[in-house]
Amino acid sequence: MIELNVAIKDKYYENSETAVLSQLDFKVNSGEFLAIIGPSGCGKTTLLNMISGLESCVGQHISYSSNSSGNRFKKNDLASDCSKSEYLENEQANRIGYIFQQPRLMPWLTVRENIELVLDPTQFNKIEGLLAEVGLAQKGDYFPSQLSGGMQRRVSIARAFAINPQLLLLDEPFNSLDAPTAGRLRKLLLDLCREKKTTVVFVTHDLQEAIYLADRIIFLSDSPCTIIHESIINFPKPRTESGIAELEFQAKLTRQFPLLLAGKID
Repeated sequence: MIELNVAIKDKYYENSETAVLSQLDFKVNSGEFLAIIGPSGCGKTTLLNMISGLESCVGQHISYSSNSSGNRFKKNDLASDCSKSEYLENEQANRIGYIFQQPRLMPWLTVRENIELVLDPTQFNKIEGLLAEVGLAQKGDYFPSQLSGGMQRRVSIARAFAINPQLLLLDEPFNSLDAPTAGRLRKLLLDLCREKKTTVVFVTHDLQEAIYLADRIIFLSDSPCTIIHESIINFPKPRTESGIAELEFQAKLTRQFPLLLAGKID
């Protein structure tokens, strides 16, 4: 398992005098499922991209510490060619998987070939087992256009877990799905994370979803975003998405901070 430490003072884009992120300082413990909620455009995706290495980390501190090896790896600046890769593996084997808002499958490749993209050829024999785990047995020769939206999401989940990620980043992966399909995929995600003992950072707009999935929720302000509140979800898993304890927790939080989802604490 892997521990994540983030300390971002200010993140600017070129030709802009306004910071996107400001004073973001947090830690994700090994095996923890952290949800991040913030208003649209506040910088959540930028944050995930910085953690993954797809976005420049110049002058910032992002480090990973692996329990298995005791190794530490720090990313203060990443080579520009990192922006071309969805899956990063540093020299100390801290493996990072990323599930995006869209499945991002190559339409000219089959399901199997899309997963092969992130694997060494010696690991191709694991693909059929992965597809079976996500409910896509016998679908390896299908093309993305032959699959439903939910099935394409399952392929993206299988692809992320193909590398046995120590850290998994998710950027609103279920936001465009119907409720039953999203519910099934959330359960699948939880089952895989529990089985693989994966550390997770999950970005969402959906408070109910975050309460169902996460061990802890960080709430962000509007841009330039910073952390304005943190909630620990301390009742046991497995949970029910519309369970009494879950709904009571949500109601109490929104009563106490009515503008929290809009990025305001007062």
